[in-house]
Amino acid sequence: MAFSLTPELEKLVDDLLTRYPTKRAGCIPLLHLCQRQVGWISSEVIDFVAKRLDMSTSEVKGVVTFYTMFHQRQVAPNVIWVCRTLACEIRGGRLLQKHLEKRLGCKVGETSKDGQFTLLSAECLAACGQGPAIQINDQYYENLTVEKLDKILDEYAVENPKAATVTK
Repeated sequence: MAFSLTPELEKLVDDLLTRYPTKRAGCIPLLHLCQRQVGWISSEVIDFVAKRLDMSTSEVKGVVTFYTMFHQRQVAPNVIWVCRTLACEIRGGRLLQKHLEKRLGCKVGETSKDGQFTLLSAECLAACGQGPAIQINDQYYENLTVEKLDKILDEYAVENPKAATVTK
């Protein structure tokens, strides 16, 4: 089945493309809008973007595979990134990762059993002086301990009832 954007997002794309000197310059913003709609970048999305911007599918796929912000498979509604750089590692990043794996019941690269969280590792979250750091969706958390992380997840579960099944 061919992918298409909602009429509201199509209007955003039309406006967006007027801001760039060429259509192809809007590739990353268009991919973001597509991912916002369906949660990940499928081959159908790549085909759609390529046709919409007069690009080859290999050019669009090159963008998708280069940037980690584009998910190449389905992910949960909430994505947790754990920084794995040396600075975060030294300050407890691996401990946070292991704690998240236990609490969510999944390993890095997997989705929690309740389907609410996907756990991923990031090469760097640009918080070397404030590590260890994680990112949940678009929110960054720094200077974390296991206790602070648990509090964040507990608060998150209250705000997002579907995520309340995350166990300690």
